[in-house]
Amino acid sequence: MSESVFTYGAPGLKFGTGASDEIGYDLSQYDVRRALVVTDPGVAATGHPQRVAEQLGRYGIEAAVYDGVHVEPTDASIAAAIEHARASGPWDAFVAVGGGSAIDTAKAVNLLTSNDGELMDYVNAPVGKARAPRNPLKPLVAVPTTTGTGAESTTICVLDVLSLKVKTGISHPRLRPTLAVVDPALTLTQPAGVTAAAGMDILCHALESYTARPFTSYERKTPEQRVPYCGSNPISDVWSENAMSLLATAFRRAVHHGDDVAAREQMALAATMAGLGFGNAGVHLPHANAYPIAGRVRDFRPEGYPADEAIVPHGMAVSLTAPEAFRWTFEASPERHLRAASLLAPGHEYDGPDALPSVLADLMRDIAIPNGLGAVGYGEDDVDDLVTGTMQQQRLLATAPRPVTEEDAAGILARSLELW
Repeated sequence: MSESVFTYGAPGLKFGTGASDEIGYDLSQYDVRRALVVTDPGVAATGHPQRVAEQLGRYGIEAAVYDGVHVEPTDASIAAAIEHARASGPWDAFVAVGGGSAIDTAKAVNLLTSNDGELMDYVNAPVGKARAPRNPLKPLVAVPTTTGTGAESTTICVLDVLSLKVKTGISHPRLRPTLAVVDPALTLTQPAGVTAAAGMDILCHALESYTARPFTSYERKTPEQRVPYCGSNPISDVWSENAMSLLATAFRRAVHHGDDVAAREQMALAATMAGLGFGNAGVHLPHANAYPIAGRVRDFRPEGYPADEAIVPHGMAVSLTAPEAFRWTFEASPERHLRAASLLAPGHEYDGPDALPSVLADLMRDIAIPNGLGAVGYGEDDVDDLVTGTMQQQRLLATAPRPVTEEDAAGILARSLELW
């Protein structure tokens, strides 16, 4: 019997310039006495987290700042954050100030200070045990300072497992933040390279949820089988289409003119909309590929990110196989792929499987995204290992509009070594 039910969930949302000035009041409505502000060293240097902590104090909330978040979190960095929170707690609430790294770390800290066990107990199978939390979590306010991850809207925490060189995650509805506070003013200091990579994450969130297999294509689920990612549906489609329309006018301007306040506001709104879309429909192949691409990095050091460690930022990792992935998924829903191309680059006639990949490649060249996997240090000899990592992401691949075999993944990755 085919599925006839889709689900939709979202955090409370406060959006607009100055929204971050009201967090103290917002959190005071939850009868909070002690709150931990979670951030990374780079964001801490801007003063935003300390300003939030001081604001909480004015509402009688004792606040402390933890600034040990690792950019692209690992099992080790998240374990350290959990240990700190357990030792310095108990905490009634958490406030994450930063990009997806800070928000995802705060989700894990909230989970593991509200429930027993260790981090790997909750990590998605087959990497971890995929245990569900028994206890409710504390209020979590997510305050993004980058425009892209959508982590403020989702039920997902993403991390690298260092020993396995694989990126994976934790997924459960209870991880979704209580309130997302999106203040575009906090993104004005975001470097061009970070804006480009994070913006590609917004774009892939919108594209992947829009082209995900429809919720009606699944077998009928029982109530206890329902998961946050239910496939493309009429509500997620609205968010995805609007996000793509905003990106068409704002993305290049935000990268090349970082002080363009209107462009920053549009990017923040696009990120929020895409997050509300993919947080329910799901993402698929580009994100599944991105996990091993980021997890197996050797010595690539992108502009705008900390120079003391090698990383392929998540949004960049997602984008590097997107053109070839969407060329491969075209046959599942040609009309959606062509509609997406027209939303991203309006004013042209589009036809065939090359349309959307061409639009993506033109954009990526313009905003200085590396030219494929080869440009971030991978070669033909790495494809088999990358395929292994991709095929471990069955939670994501289940949302793909076509069944993905190892051969399919290998072809997409090999063709993505050089994109243009």
